[in-house]
Amino acid sequence: MGVQQLEKNKNINKADISTELCGVKLQSPFILSSGPLSYAAEGLIKAHQAGAGAVVTKTIRLKAAVNSVAHISKINKDSLINCEKWADSEADLWFKREIPMAKEAGAVVIASVGHTLPEAEALVEDCEKAGADFIELVSYTEDTLLPMLEAAKKRVSIPVICKMSGNWPDPVGTAKKCLEAGADAISAIDSIGPTLKINIKKARPEMFSANGYGWLSGGAIRPIALRIASEIARNGCNNLIGIGGVTCAEDAIEYLMIGAGAIGVCSIAILRGIEEFTKLCNSTSALLAELGYNSISAVKGVALPNFPKEEKFAKLEFNKEKLPGGCINCQGCVVSCPYDARTLDFPIMKVDQDLCRSCGLCLSVCPAGTLTAEIVEK
Repeated sequence: MGVQQLEKNKNINKADISTELCGVKLQSPFILSSGPLSYAAEGLIKAHQAGAGAVVTKTIRLKAAVNSVAHISKINKDSLINCEKWADSEADLWFKREIPMAKEAGAVVIASVGHTLPEAEALVEDCEKAGADFIELVSYTEDTLLPMLEAAKKRVSIPVICKMSGNWPDPVGTAKKCLEAGADAISAIDSIGPTLKINIKKARPEMFSANGYGWLSGGAIRPIALRIASEIARNGCNNLIGIGGVTCAEDAIEYLMIGAGAIGVCSIAILRGIEEFTKLCNSTSALLAELGYNSISAVKGVALPNFPKEEKFAKLEFNKEKLPGGCINCQGCVVSCPYDARTLDFPIMKVDQDLCRSCGLCLSVCPAGTLTAEIVEK
């Protein structure tokens, strides 16, 4: 399985998904983000063997974390809430065992370091000596990150990544400042929060943190993460890791198209298993080829020139004849129309143009993709 499966699937109609980040070669653009799966060398190695191009350690701090009971919970099919902290093992163990062991297995290792200036000063050199290929700096506040970056750049020769939080007032502006201050790459974004989930059977918060709150990750945050990552890319970031809510090849390609060269994955691999990296590698390679792209560099940033400069006012002109054979008569387009503008006398689709607002919702809910329309000027 894993890398062997990737080799088996290298055939016709597959794009090359190997890539580079700051000059470091990655077997795929998918990176295991810092989280429960990167608890130790064993987790990092499993992700590498499943096809991850790089793996990020749990965030290493001077003091090991002690987590509350029941600190991770599923909230829908592809999202999690958690109140987990940083690495629950001592920093020395990462330097003496976890990082060297993962490196020996062939993984590209990103050492996550947080969350304060004294910790950056104390830890980054040992991460490099242990064999880490990158440092990723993580902070709870924007104003701490720049001093951490300055300290790290003075102490290590390996690339330094700064991780942005969607909870900050201006992560895009902070990313720009980090790049100007010497950051080699930006990762965006961290989990969103604080958030709340109530267990209705027990009438209490699901999380056992001090206040019952947690942090949201997975599919639910993808549109937020994608917007922030796209703005960072449009502000000139060439080495960008897009993180947040990737569950399938389509999600991954969205990140690539807005300028990310690598993609962080965590929640979906927790929910579906580490083999999700292999599936993402194979499906993304196939879909890129289907879309006409033969490599990561070919697709990277292709959507950036197409961002609108102003609102577009037009109308949708729908196919007025018999729907193609792919229509499954699910009635989704009819049910979801807020304006009752649609009727489907299968296979004939009718649209009341006086009621239709050209909102486009029906196009997005069609599971077969048979409902189509052209944008025409009013």
